[in-house]
Order: sequence, then C-alpha cells, then structure tokens
Amino acid sequence: MANGKQKKSKKKLFIFGGIGLLLLVLIIIAFVSGNKEEIISVQVEKAMKRNITQTVSATGTINPEFKVVITPEVTGEIVALPVKEGNVVKKGDLLLKIRSDAYKAQVQQSEANLANAKAVMGMRKADLDKVTADYNRIKELHAKKLASDSELETSKSAYLSAKASFEGAQANVLQNEAALKYQEDQLRKTTIYSPMAGTITQLNMELGEKVLGSGFSQGTNIMTVSDLNNIEAVVNVDENDVVLVAIGDTARVKVDAFGDKEFRGIVKQIGNSAISTGTGTQDQVVNFEVKIKLIDTNPNLRPGMSCNAKIETARIKDVWSVPIQSVTARTANEMMPGGNNNSQQDEEAVNKKKDDTKPQEIIFIVKDGKAKSVNVTTGISDDNYIEIKSGLKGGEEVVTGSYRAISRDLHDGSVVRVEKKRKIFQPDKQ
Repeated sequence: MANGKQKKSKKKLFIFGGIGLLLLVLIIIAFVSGNKEEIISVQVEKAMKRNITQTVSATGTINPEFKVVITPEVTGEIVALPVKEGNVVKKGDLLLKIRSDAYKAQVQQSEANLANAKAVMGMRKADLDKVTADYNRIKELHAKKLASDSELETSKSAYLSAKASFEGAQANVLQNEAALKYQEDQLRKTTIYSPMAGTITQLNMELGEKVLGSGFSQGTNIMTVSDLNNIEAVVNVDENDVVLVAIGDTARVKVDAFGDKEFRGIVKQIGNSAISTGTGTQDQVVNFEVKIKLIDTNPNLRPGMSCNAKIETARIKDVWSVPIQSVTARTANEMMPGGNNNSQQDEEAVNKKKDDTKPQEIIFIVKDGKAKSVNVTTGISDDNYIEIKSGLKGGEEVVTGSYRAISRDLHDGSVVRVEKKRKIFQPDKQ
C-alpha cells in the first residue's frame, strides 16, 4: 500500500511539474515575442533630379473660334434655301430668301405716301410764295403811310400761317422718306447673305417653313456658319486650379474621336464669371470657362466633340524630386512610435502640446534598415513626382509604399524590410 501511494505521488509530481514547466516556457515565449520589434515591409526609390511640369486638367468641347448664328430680322416663309449642312460658303453667298410680297407692297405704299406728301409740300410752297409777296408789298405801303396797321397785321398773320403750313408739309415729306427707307430696308432683309467665309455647321429649318423675325424676340435660329480653319477647345477649369492658369500657357488637348492624338494649343481667354452646377447641394461644383486656341488643326474636327485638356501652368528643370505618394503630413506626436494610438492618455498629451498637432510635410528615408522621417518643403508637381525644395541632399532611399506604411505605420526608428516593386503583367508581344 505504501509503495502504491508513493507511485501516485510521484506521478502527480511529474504531471504538475510538467504543467508548470510548460507554463514557464509559454510565459518566456510571450515575453520574448512581446519585445520583438515589428518589421514593416516598404518599397523605396532614390531621390533624383528631374524636370517637372505642373499641369491643370479640364474637360470640355471643341468649338469654332469664329461662328455666326443666322437669325432673320423679318418674319415670313422661306422660299429659297440653296445651302445644306456641311456646305462651304464664301462671304456674300446667298443663304436664304424669305417671301417678300408683303414687304414689296409696303414699299409701294410708302412711295405713294411720299409722292403725295411732296405734292402737298409743293402746294404749300406756292401758297407761301404768294403770301410772302403780299406781305412784303403791304410792309412797303405801310412804311409810306399808304396801308393801315390792321392791314399789316392781317398780312403778317397770313404769312406766318402759310409758312407754318409749308414747314408742316416739309416735315411730312421727311417722315414719309424715313418710312420708305425703313420699308426698303425690311425688303432687303428678306434676302440673307453669308457674313463670313465658312461652313454651314448647323441647319435647323427647311424650305417652306415660316421663321420669326428678331424685332421683338430672339428670332428663329435658322443656321450657323462656322470658320473651321480656326478651332478652339472650350474647357471648364475647377475654381481651385483656375488661379494657376495664365493667358499664353501651353496646352495639350486630346479629342475623344482621335484617340491618343494630341493637339497643341495656347490659352487665349479665361472666364471671369463662375459656372456653378448643383448649387445648394453637396455636389455643388464651381468652374470657370477657359478657351484654348488650337495650333494643330485637322479638317475632321467637328464642333461639339468632347475633349480633355492638360494646361501646362509651370515648368522647372533639374530639381530634386520624389514620387508624390512619398510625401505625407504628420504631427510631431504622430511621428513618434505609438503616436497614432487613440488612448485617452495620448489625447491628453496632444491637448497639452497643441504645437505638436500642426501637420508637417515629411518623407521617410531608409537608412541601416530603419525608417527616418525628414521634414521637407515641397514645390510644384506633375502626375507622378513632386519637387523637394529643402530637406534632401539627393540620392536618399525614399519610401514610396505602401500607402498604409507612409500615412500611418512608419515612425522614426521603425525597422523596415525593403521589397522589390511588383512588375505589372504585360502580355507577350507577338
């Protein structure tokens, strides 16, 4: 019995001893693992000198630089329309005729009224001449005491009345002459000629349709004549970017219908009035219209084609630069290890040191397997790289990825492992 009890005691001792040893090993492993520093995988690229061109992107449409919308000044039916959409016309070519019968009748009536007014004026002139002669004769007799004062007054009154009648007749003639000129002008406007050389880019009416004159309204838009030898791109530039654009800036314009072909252009006009869409909503957008005169043209360019423009607003050569994604903004607190946790203690420390909450532009460089933050001053940028005005000597291994590492995980002294950039798969060329 005693031997059996001893065996059981030894067995329990071994079991509890094994469990205790296992727990000790687990505690040691946890302690060692807890003190083990995290290794962050990053990609790097050397800081180099490059040429950087800052651009502003915008979308819009192709339009002729010069165009005229043809609207009639008189109302009537189209009786002649010798042009079609797409026709090339010269300055002075006939575009259309409007039925003129009513306007011819009005001209004839005005001519008759003028003739009658001139006849009346002739009669009044004859009366005035007779009354003037009588008045002059009475004045001479009165001077010789051979005519009474009453006779002189009567003659003078007749003279003034005849003169007023003549002047009224003269005014009536002038009025009828003006009416005739107006009617003749209306008659001439029934025939419309091209005001410029160009192409009929839009034709909205057909032969026999009635058009409204622009006397009391906008009038009917009959057609548009455009000069397709002078083309411009009209694009909408965001309010934050328009301040960078200046007259004379070079632009590269891509038209959707021409694929990757680029058309060179120059900024010739920047709008002063904002174009707002979605006003009063979260989607409100404010743009300004910018016109780019195309230097390169193509006969197949058509008004209304969609286009994308890149306006070159600044250009510098041979400056230190890094990839855009390498630059991030951190506070002094965030650049310290553990500075990005959200504990209450950290929040109190941040509140006490408000100066540490001001974001600073930094990049991370890799040196001896560790990350180091460097404060930098940036300049202009293009689609891929940004100018570094101060903070770099050149040639440093700058961290370019991942985004999480740059914006959040990396801190001064973080242990890093440099990964090779992944190659984008490209199909074998046949």
